[in-house]
Amino acid sequence: MGYSVLVVDDDPLKRQLLRLILERAGFGVNEAADGAEALLSLDDGVPDLMTLDVMMPQMDGFAVCEKVRQNPKTAELPIIMVSARADRGSIRDGLAAGANRYLPQPVMPDTLLKTVNELLPPLES
Repeated sequence: MGYSVLVVDDDPLKRQLLRLILERAGFGVNEAADGAEALLSLDDGVPDLMTLDVMMPQMDGFAVCEKVRQNPKTAELPIIMVSARADRGSIRDGLAAGANRYLPQPVMPDTLLKTVNELLPPLES
């Protein structure tokens, strides 16, 4: 079985696009529409990796990332922020909040998969 990824984005079309890219590459994908839903999902089970949007209602991606890092159960979870906010300040803030990588949207499929594969060890067959 392949790795599991939690895709967190308030835009259903962006979630669907990320899901398609990841599923075609053999990943299992779960989705969350906002930060609160993402944190609830992590309580139920920790995926192998999470993609995280920055601009979401109620709780932005920076706050979600910080909460994930504060929880011992999820502190080591690889996080890729995927956001239209691609200015240096946002990238710096995302990495400071605990993201492992920060990719600007629109993200190219090969860039996303390369980044995911850098963060996850190869599966043993």
